[in-house]
Parts: sequence; C-alpha cells; structure tokens
Amino acid sequence: MAENTNVPTVSLSAGSETVEMPQLGFGVWQVEDDQAADAVREAIKVGYRSIDTAKVYENEAGTGAAIASADVPRRDIFLTTKVWNEDQGYEATKKAFDASIERLGGKDAVEPLDLYLIHWPTPEKDTYVETFKAMLELRDAGRVRAVGVCNFEPEHLQRLKDETGEFPAINQVELHPKFQQKAVRDFCSANGIAVEAWSPLGQGGDILTNPVLDGIAERLGKTVAQVIIRWHLQIGNVVIPKSVTPSRIAENFDVFDFELTEDDLFAISDLDSSDGRIGPHPNDFN
Repeated sequence: MAENTNVPTVSLSAGSETVEMPQLGFGVWQVEDDQAADAVREAIKVGYRSIDTAKVYENEAGTGAAIASADVPRRDIFLTTKVWNEDQGYEATKKAFDASIERLGGKDAVEPLDLYLIHWPTPEKDTYVETFKAMLELRDAGRVRAVGVCNFEPEHLQRLKDETGEFPAINQVELHPKFQQKAVRDFCSANGIAVEAWSPLGQGGDILTNPVLDGIAERLGKTVAQVIIRWHLQIGNVVIPKSVTPSRIAENFDVFDFELTEDDLFAISDLDSSDGRIGPHPNDFN
C-alpha cells in the first residue's frame, strides 16, 4: 500500500507476514448507506486512506461505491469490514465474507480485503473460535490480508491463541479518554495485538466540553476533538473518527502539526473512569 501524506502506520501480524495499516482512518458506524457514499468520498478527498465499515452498519454498498469512484487506486485504500454476530460459525462466516465482498463491489473490485474482523465475541453463542478459524483460512487463501476482532476481552483473546495457535492482528474496542481500557491495551501490547478505538471521541457528549481537554485545546489552538485524536495517536491506538460533515471530516484529519506534552498525556490519562463505558460489555452482548 502506497504511503499517504504523513499518516503513520501500525504493523499488523498476518501469519508469517505483516500488513501496514494507517493509524488514522475513517469510520461509518450509524451512517446511512447513501450518506456513507458521500462521506467516504469526502474522506478520501481529504486524505484518509483507511475506511472501516461492517455488515451490520448496512452501508457496505455505499462505502464500496465511494471507493470505486475515488481518484485514489483501490490498492492505496485500506478497507475493513466485519462479520456480524448472527453470521458467526465456520461455514456461516465464509458465506458472510462472500456476501460482504459482493456488497462492497465484488471480488475484482475489492479483493483482497485488507482486514476482516469478528464484530463481538458473543460468548453465549460460543462460536468465535470457529469463526476465527474460517477467517484464518480466508487469509491463508489470499482473500483477506489480515484478520482480527472487536470487543474482545483478554480471556477471549487468549482462547483464540490456545485453540488456533494465533492471536488476532488487532482488537477494535470502545476506547476514549473516559474509558481507556488499560488492562485490554496492556494484554494486547504484550502479545503483539494492535489496538483500535471505536467511539474514539466518546460519541461526543460531555467529553467535548471537559475542562482538562478544553484547556489543552485552547493552549494549542486546536479543538477538543483534535486533541483527543492526537492523544490516541500518541499512545499508539489506531483511531477511526466518524462524521458526515465535510468540515469535521477535514478537522479530524488535521492532527499532524502538533504534539501533546508528557504533562498533557498524564492529565488525559487521569480522566479514565471505571464507569466510563458507553456501549455494552462484551460478555453481556450476544
């Protein structure tokens, strides 16, 4: 994949190889299909080269259409989608992958897919190991470059390693200044698993008016959202902010001309809260 502007990359483990993924990408969760097409086109125009969608978002078609119509070659765009809970299982996962590829534009347009993720562990179903085995086969067949998971706790990650011989390349989890997932991040760091943040801005809300973040932003002449995105980048997270507003899409990408100080990072780390989770706990969501 060609290097894009000054966006750093993270290395994903893919069997005996590694795959480079842009550390800053663009997410389309809760975006209607037609809006996703417009938003992804705008994001690519701004400079994003990593796009994150999912079957359950119901906007793979719009996302794929935007990528197909972009002036940027497909090989220069890192494309991620996910298998949904009801599609887990060995055979079902392979069928779900084929269906996602078709919605994204077909094999000739998008394969190899860059990253395929298990959306939730759904422990009550107890199908995530078989799902991961199917994904590893898709990777080894050359249909996807790297495979990973979302919302996995350390015990889920360890079970994948114990039963398949591999950890996933990446774990996408809810992660923002008020919910920093230190235990998950530490486990992933110790085992070569990249960490990616969904809801990296805490879904807006009061985090964007937090006085600590606001003070840092004012000193730097940046917005609170830019400060949070920069924080993610500096502590090593992959981050995928979402917006459908062109000015915000551009603003969220404009985070490479400043750095947070060690004091800034310490102050933000102190915002972590045991009750900061917004979404469901992975063990409770099926």
